[in-house]
Amino acid sequence: MNRTVAYEKALRTWARWVNLNVDPAKTKVFFQGVSPDHMNSKDWVDRTANTCVGEIRPLLSGEYLAGPHPAQVILNKVLRSVSKPVHLLDITGLSQLRKDGHPSVFGYRGRHGIDCTHWCLPGVPDTWNELLFAALIQT
Repeated sequence: MNRTVAYEKALRTWARWVNLNVDPAKTKVFFQGVSPDHMNSKDWVDRTANTCVGEIRPLLSGEYLAGPHPAQVILNKVLRSVSKPVHLLDITGLSQLRKDGHPSVFGYRGRHGIDCTHWCLPGVPDTWNELLFAALIQT
């Protein structure tokens, strides 16, 4: 099964469960959006780069060319079908601009290949936590 098809199927199962089982008077539902990778330099203006390796600065919003993440499009569609309140921690757009925020050569002393999918440098996961904290104190 295609990954995006499986993702949508899983989200629809989750959405049905939320609609049937969540009592908004007792329970708050938070959902973290899609965490993008930076494996394809065609996503940003610098065509000389191959991946996130050696990237040292974030992108400006006009430098990100790939458009919305396909999984984010699916998530937004499924969230429209949820009748109960869901607080989306929308990390996708801000994370797409942080091609410099991956371990890349900084992980494992740069000896075991690259990692342009995980986040470990200060900044990106910290921002996600700030979004969660803000959502928690607002509800």
